[in-house]
Amino acid sequence: MARNRREEQAGLDADEQPIYVISIAARLVGMHQQTLRYYERAGLVEPKRTGGNIRMYSNSDIERIRLIQRWIDDFGVNLAGAEIMMRMSAQIRALQDELAATRAELDRLRSTRLPAPYRGGAG
Repeated sequence: MARNRREEQAGLDADEQPIYVISIAARLVGMHQQTLRYYERAGLVEPKRTGGNIRMYSNSDIERIRLIQRWIDDFGVNLAGAEIMMRMSAQIRALQDELAATRAELDRLRSTRLPAPYRGGAG
């Protein structure tokens, strides 16, 4: 099973690699370990687990926690609000990716279109 876990992690982006135990992650974001555990229970962050069930945080997890902290500090949102903002941000990113792909496909189709005199019809 550990081999499968290593193989799984090998396919992860560098920012997704689990590298920090909870004590280091808590120090990096300036909060108590219990707060990180609470964030996990609330579904705001999902650290990877080792075979011994130790939480391991990635750089991406750390950035996500810092973003939640900013929203709480700057906008006064609660954890439920932060969760909604996370979901909305993910949806916006997905829509932006879809729009970019659609534009690229439209550009590709436009570039392959024949000039007007060769299309036929009443042009």
